[in-house]
Amino acid sequence: MYEIKYSGIPAIAKEVLEEAGYSVVMRTSSQAAFETFREAPDAFDLVLTDQTMPHMTGDILAETITEICPDIPIILCTGFSSKISPESALAKGIKVYLQKPFTIHELKKAVRMALAKDEELVS
Repeated sequence: MYEIKYSGIPAIAKEVLEEAGYSVVMRTSSQAAFETFREAPDAFDLVLTDQTMPHMTGDILAETITEICPDIPIILCTGFSSKISPESALAKGIKVYLQKPFTIHELKKAVRMALAKDEELVS
């Protein structure tokens, strides 16, 4: 049941963002996401990751990606986490900290905020 629920969330987010006009590349493993990004970092304007991912947590993925591309906006989605707070996320270069559960409207807003060229923002 957890696997079904987990795999459905990225698919729904992908569909919502594509309907909003964004081009989305989805990976359900942080390792696969990192490899895809590393192969073509200029092809991406934004990274959206979950804190709880197989093989590498979202905050570690964010740190690894910002070593390659320091200016890439990153949205970190997380439920309750004692390992990362909005403040520590910001310190790691994460532009938007999106608390789960979130609505479709909140997801779209987070993407707009992350793509804005303003200063760092935490939702």
